[in-house]
Amino acid sequence: MIQHNKILVIQTSFIGDVILATSLLETLHSEHPKARIDVLVRKGCESIFEGHPFLETVHVWNKKEGKYKTLLNTIKAVRAMRYDLIVNPHRFASSGLICMLSKAKNTVGFKKNPLSSFYSKSYEHLFDGTHEIERNHLLVSDAVHLQKPLTPKLYPQGSDFEKVKPFKEGSFRCFAPTSVWFTKQWSIEKWIELIDSMPIKDQVYLLGAPADSNQCDEIKAKTNHPKVQNLAGKLSLLQSAALMKDAKMNYVNDSAPMHLCSSMNAPTTAVFCSTVPRFGFGPLSDDSRIIETTEKLDCRPCGLHGFQACPKGHFKCSTSIDISQFPS
Repeated sequence: MIQHNKILVIQTSFIGDVILATSLLETLHSEHPKARIDVLVRKGCESIFEGHPFLETVHVWNKKEGKYKTLLNTIKAVRAMRYDLIVNPHRFASSGLICMLSKAKNTVGFKKNPLSSFYSKSYEHLFDGTHEIERNHLLVSDAVHLQKPLTPKLYPQGSDFEKVKPFKEGSFRCFAPTSVWFTKQWSIEKWIELIDSMPIKDQVYLLGAPADSNQCDEIKAKTNHPKVQNLAGKLSLLQSAALMKDAKMNYVNDSAPMHLCSSMNAPTTAVFCSTVPRFGFGPLSDDSRIIETTEKLDCRPCGLHGFQACPKGHFKCSTSIDISQFPS
């Protein structure tokens, strides 16, 4: 095993991918406990690393303030560090360029990156049923002894747990009913039906980003369950994670809240509509289950990330999922 003193992990994709990349941080730190470990993420993802116990620096690429100017500044910041090892699970050219110009001793990533020929070593990235954290683990196979990756992990602080403490006074369940992609999101009507079937004694919390608040308000207005509270936009990501940790169950789409659950080993019921678990992004909690249509649909999966509307117009991958499929 090669010893490294300064390590950078790059993941400038969306929050779910960043959470999964924390598996690399955990694995690298366990094998190189004295090494400096930094991470590079896109603006908006940095908050999940607040108070992180072993990260040194969180580099932030703010693409909205002039993508190429800020990319140049990011490259300069990375280059100044002279890392021993840069691990890049991101598969797009921007991160490949950062690696190429980094002056790092070793750079590793996936062959799907257009600039992978400039890496010290590159690996195949296949959607063959292997989980993403296992695919990412390939990238550090020369740097660690561990044969299997450690699970993703976030570190909510005491203040985060204190913020959500009032919501934990009785039995409760969390629902994260939205997604950036419409076809990865179970329909509002189905979520309402599921919430209505929940035990009346259990408090129901609706979680999401500020942009999800209106949709959650609609669900709250239409459900017959007497104990529904909309917390969308009212909690940070780490606060949401702290709440989900102790829920009786968390109900999510194939989206970032599912990965929040994985990072806290929180109970998870994940609904897959247009995407499928074999892509390798399923829940990792000890208590987790997947709900998906039982119909054989030739059009499913229709894409890796989903669409803003069903390409076929019927959205059967969502509408054919029945609440009877959910354990009580």
